Amino acid sequence: MNQEMIKKLTDQNFTSTVKNGVTLVDFHAEWCGPCRMLAPVLEEVAYELEGKATIGKLDIDVEQKTAGEFQVTSVPTLILFKNGEEAGRIVGLRDKEAIKDFILNSGKE
Repeated sequence: MNQEMIKKLTDQNFTSTVKNGVTLVDFHAEWCGPCRMLAPVLEEVAYELEGKATIGKLDIDVEQKTAGEFQVTSVPTLILFKNGEEAGRIVGLRDKEAIKDFILNSGKE
């Protein structure tokens, strides 16, 4: 598994990345312990759902415009987008099965 399974999102590429298909965005921060624990889980999910969903990460400290638009106040926050529209969100750490289930069942937690 490699880091390239997870797309690095910025204020500049965010809209074009989430506008088509299913995209799960991990709003995270470098200083966040649970975010670091979630990273390898998301890599596994990205690998297992390749072709079904895109997984992206957005650093809220660097890309503040996008984090603000979605009113992300705590990390990790996972927001699921379907064709550019928010379909659901999870705040906090979850296991791989919960995240896969969240993605595959349209963001209904």
